[in-house]
Amino acid sequence: MIDQIKKIASKHLAETIKSRRFLHQNPELSFKEYNTSEYIQSVLTKNKIPFTNGHVKTGIIATIEGKNPMDHEVLLRADMDALPILEENKIDYCSINKGKMHACGHDVHTASLIGTALILNELKSNFDGTIKLVFQPGEEKIPGGAKLMIKEGLLQNNPQACIAQHVYPDLPTGKVGFRSGTYMASADEIYVTIKGKGGHAALPHLLNDPILMASQIVINLQQIVSRYNKPDNPSVLSFGYVKADGETNIIPDIVTLKGTFRTFDETWRFIAHNKMKEIAYSICQAAGGSCDFDIKIGYPFLVNDENITKLSKEAAQKFLGEENVVDLDLRMTSEDFAFISQKSPSCFYRLGTGDGKSIRRLHTSTFDVDEKCLSISSGLMAYIALKQIVK
Repeated sequence: MIDQIKKIASKHLAETIKSRRFLHQNPELSFKEYNTSEYIQSVLTKNKIPFTNGHVKTGIIATIEGKNPMDHEVLLRADMDALPILEENKIDYCSINKGKMHACGHDVHTASLIGTALILNELKSNFDGTIKLVFQPGEEKIPGGAKLMIKEGLLQNNPQACIAQHVYPDLPTGKVGFRSGTYMASADEIYVTIKGKGGHAALPHLLNDPILMASQIVINLQQIVSRYNKPDNPSVLSFGYVKADGETNIIPDIVTLKGTFRTFDETWRFIAHNKMKEIAYSICQAAGGSCDFDIKIGYPFLVNDENITKLSKEAAQKFLGEENVVDLDLRMTSEDFAFISQKSPSCFYRLGTGDGKSIRRLHTSTFDVDEKCLSISSGLMAYIALKQIVK
């Protein structure tokens, strides 16, 4: 079967690369992937692969039915959205949508799943069950397209396995990585508005300085992770945005903060939320000010099912060779595939995309992949999917 899959994948490789480059050149932001959706539909239609569209507006679900469609269901998922980043790469397929970029590899995920669909469509007489291919919108933006598609009934047939892959620039092309159990952190967004009384910086005794309050909040909230959390539970609290709009001699009335909180324990997650608010409110009250502390609940932690991950890892070892399959460490980054993993047996694995020269980090203006990764991404996912249902 491996040789057959590799042969079919090789036949469609040029089209897979073409799809990836088209998608990279035409990125669209979360929940606005209209042209992306139309492109995917055109390829599926051309290859006579049945699908339904309009899921959370732009999402697509294609189905490839084997000999006994009701026997099993395996779900394969790719995300479609891009990021609000101005691309700085000097490449032929650079983004033509200014300020929008596929800086997280979703173009690779989508093109790879298109390739997987083409492979499986040629093999449908060789397996029982149904393979569902999900092209999902809005992974990068709360509440997450996966959550919304689940609400629409994505998992209503209780798939026996859900599979997703994600590019990984730290890993050389030709290699993939797996981790069983807890893998990626939950992620929540923090928005804080500190209100005081501004004025002349030379007259602090007449003011209630919101900059000082904001500084104390940022510093003191770090104690939540270092002193209230169990040492064996990784957690991260970071503030990446501070806005004061003052001057060297002007104290403003308002300071705003934006940050993120990530962890692997759902109980502790919400205890920490309350502790953050308690500390922030007390700091502002003591200084004669006030604050609005809003936490937008994001994605839960992602967990890889032990059995599904074992099967997937073994499939990868057979497909690529044991030397090309590595074990992954915990990551504090997050993924809305976590919503799926919390409800159905799942495996989220990493696809090496590094060229061995320099690491182009995710979510940066110069991110790109070694396109040789496309020579294995579609075939590997097809083989992993089939190994879930073909014994």
